[in-house]
Amino acid sequence: MGPSASAIRTVSGRAGMATPTFDLADLKRRMQGAVNALRHDLGSLRTGRASPNLLDPIQVEAYGAAMPMSQVATISVPEPRLLSVAVWDRGMVGAVEKAIRESDLGLNPMTEGQTIRLRIPEMNEQRRKEMVKVAHKYAEEARVAVRHVRRDGLDLLKRLEKDGAISQDDEKRQADQVQKATDQHIAEVDQTLAAKEKEIMQV
Repeated sequence: MGPSASAIRTVSGRAGMATPTFDLADLKRRMQGAVNALRHDLGSLRTGRASPNLLDPIQVEAYGAAMPMSQVATISVPEPRLLSVAVWDRGMVGAVEKAIRESDLGLNPMTEGQTIRLRIPEMNEQRRKEMVKVAHKYAEEARVAVRHVRRDGLDLLKRLEKDGAISQDDEKRQADQVQKATDQHIAEVDQTLAAKEKEIMQV
């Protein structure tokens, strides 16, 4: 057997240059990042139900900077198809209302004092199908990102083997682990998409 993963980290390359290291945990963290980004993107897709995540993409012009909605208001769901946005600073109500109107979410704000109510309209069959298409696009982007991480890992292992930093057996064993991590994260992408698709199509 060749050197272990921990031993690989201590290998020095030619002319005192440090050899790139293989770190499976870092590859898994990057793959998980792609899955988390997908969950965030899908959370902002409008279905027929109210969700605080729906307002995540909206930036509000506040105090001379663009800020996420969650930093200027408390968002709650008093009813299945109603969002309530309680703006903390009375002077910010107009800016929050403007940001909602100008977003492409198609929501019509109703303002009462510092509270803005957003009724989530019913979605027709056509609109639901469009949302499913967008969800599939987000999922494919996540799969591509996971596969990019896999390629980075496999390319590095080949280079380490070629440079004699790890044995052929070690390269194969580590490559199998990279593939296993890839399969797990692709499966997670597919499950996340299936759950969102079911939510979108639920009348």
